[in-house]
Amino acid sequence: GKTTNPLDGVGTKLSGDDIKQWILDPKGMAAKAKSTKKPPMAAKYGSLPAADLDALVAYMQSLK
Repeated sequence: GKTTNPLDGVGTKLSGDDIKQWILDPKGMAAKAKSTKKPPMAAKYGSLPAADLDALVAYMQSLK
């Protein structure tokens, strides 16, 4: 994350499924969360192999 939008504690704020959806469909999740942050997260990680995506989600869940 950025200093204006850190990922500190993301593992306590979001479920694994939510984290995965933010990675796969950031614009859709931003709309769902009514996020006004600009620019929205880039949608460039949705093509990660499934094992890498699962590992990334697990790592982000460990950020508590």
